[in-house]
This record gives sequence, C-alpha cells and structure tokens, in this order.
Amino acid sequence: MAELQDQVVADEDNALEEEFEVSPDFMEVEKLQDAGINNADIQKLKSNGITTVRVCIEKSLVFLGPITMIYNDMQAVQMTTARNLAKIKGLSEVKIEKMKDAAGKLLPCTFITGTEVESRRKSVVRISTGCKEFDTLLGGGVQTMSITEAFGEFRTGKTQLSHTLCVLAQLPTSMGGGNGKAAFIDTEGTFRPDRIKAIAARFGVDGEAALDNIAIARAHNSEHQMELLNHLAARLCEERQYRLVVIDSIMALFRTDYSGRGELADRQQKLNQMMAKLMRIAEEFNVAVFITNQMCADPGGGLTFVADPKKPIGGHVLAHASTTRLYLRKGRGETRVCKIYDSPDVPVDTLGITRGRSRSPRVASGM
Repeated sequence: MAELQDQVVADEDNALEEEFEVSPDFMEVEKLQDAGINNADIQKLKSNGITTVRVCIEKSLVFLGPITMIYNDMQAVQMTTARNLAKIKGLSEVKIEKMKDAAGKLLPCTFITGTEVESRRKSVVRISTGCKEFDTLLGGGVQTMSITEAFGEFRTGKTQLSHTLCVLAQLPTSMGGGNGKAAFIDTEGTFRPDRIKAIAARFGVDGEAALDNIAIARAHNSEHQMELLNHLAARLCEERQYRLVVIDSIMALFRTDYSGRGELADRQQKLNQMMAKLMRIAEEFNVAVFITNQMCADPGGGLTFVADPKKPIGGHVLAHASTTRLYLRKGRGETRVCKIYDSPDVPVDTLGITRGRSRSPRVASGM
C-alpha cells in the first residue's frame, strides 16, 4: 500500500501545481488593499462571505503586479449588484457608486468567443462515482464548476452516493478522483464515519486519513445553512485543496422553517440566493457541488394518469439552478435506478444499479 499521503491527497507542492493547471484563477480578497480599499472594508466583505477576488481573464494576463490586481478587483465589483453591496454595513452609496464607475472604465463588459469558453472548460475535473457505467451515464463523473442534484424518495441511495463521492474525491485524478478534500454540510444528521471507512477500505484508502480530509458541519436551520456556506467560502480560500462540496439535503431545513403558501415566496427567494452562492463557490474554486433533494407527493398526479405522481421539492428555482439533475428511484428488489433528469452535457438516459459483486457503488443500501 502506498504512503498515506499519496493515497489520499498529494503533497502541498503537487496540489498547488495541479490547482494552477485545473482551477480558475482567483485571489484572496486582501489583495483589494493594493487598489486602495482599506482593511476595515475588506473585513466587512469577508464577514459577508466575500472572500476572494474572482477573475475571468485570458491566459496572457499574469496575476502579478498592481495593474492586474486592480483589473481583478474591478471585475469583482461588477459581479455584485449595488443593492447587495449596500447591504454590507459600512459601505455607503457614494463609495459603492465610485467603485462601480471605476469598474466600468477599467473593465467594460464584453463577449468572448466559443473557443475561449472551450479553453476554460478544460479545467473541469470529473469525479468518479465508483461505477464505470454510472460515470459513463454522467459523461465521465460528477463535474466541478457545476451543481449536481440527486433527488429521490427515502432509501434510494442519495446519502450513500454522497459518502462515496467524499472518498473518491480524495483519490488522484489518474484514478478518477479529484486529488482534493471534501466538505460535507449535514442537514439531516445522516453522516456516518463508519460508512466512510467502509467505502475507503473498498478503494484501498486508509479510513482515518479519509475522515481527516472531510470537513463536516451540522446545519440546524436554513439561516445557519447559509452562514455555513459563508464560512465554507473562507475555508476554501485559505485551503486550496478542496474539490467537492456536499449538502445532504438542500431542502430539509427549508421545509421545516417555511410552511404554507404564505411563506412560499420568501422560501424560494432564500433558496435562490443559496443556490447562487453555491454556483459562485463552484466556479470560483473549481469544486464539484453535489446536493441531495427530497420528494413530495403530487395530489393532482393521480388525476392526470401520471405513472409517478411524486416530484422533487424546491420548485422551478432549484430545477433551474441545478446543472445536472439525477432521479434515483427504487427498482425490483435491491435494485436502484438512476435517470438523467436534466443535463446540458449528456442526453437523458437510465441506469440500473444492483448491489452485489459488481463494481457498482452500494447505493442500494442508501438512506
């Protein structure tokens, strides 16, 4: 068995080298000081989850020197609306207007070619699910820089698939992994260290090392869940070795905190903000965001002769925000069926996963 460090995460130098090759360029928000922003305002940004200066520049630009730093800073200002900047305590309208004017002069909004988009997409990393057929269904695995949603009723394998991805994300890229760490936000109290050890043993990884490379947080309400995302953004900025973020599940606490049609609009607005933050995290840090979702019964489904009257919760907000949607359902016996419900990368297709001697992940015993 290889050394522990080689099994799970490469050494720091190799990790930083790979990050330069596959991760989008970004800087810490402290670099804003070079553009004339005082440290007090920077701390206000960090307390509101703005921890990086996101860049989307051509490879011919190096991120060294004050000119490029100012270039990056102004683009970050353009990404945030004035209304959201005004919500940060201590930023006046005059200060925000000056920042916006400077951003517009230094970095006018423009289009890029399809070739440039293709070049940027080469940085996407695909994390294996542990099953070759499943990976083929997903076009190579769970992609970084995107949100993958797996929804289904209870005991269809959502949580087990989440555990499996947390282990496989730590494997080298040559073995289908992400060569990084994983972050797990648990909203239902379903994270089990024993399952991590069992999955790690199957792939020849030390169980204790696998657990050490997973950051777990227990969310207790929807507001706490949003706060954890802010803390996570700061953690990802400080430790650039993360490749996977898991939320199991995304809607559980929203169903508890908001009830009835009277609070539906507020719930959907908060959900939309959370999904936008997740997408920004995925793109800035080149991580794969994997979320699970629950289902509900459609009262009118039986009247329209629909074969499956159940539907995922979260409505159109969650449906549009998720890049790839997976529908997990129970088949015959211990068989679980996964269907590509929606994806911009792969066509709609279905795969049956059975527990047994195959190399398929044991999603049949899911929670």
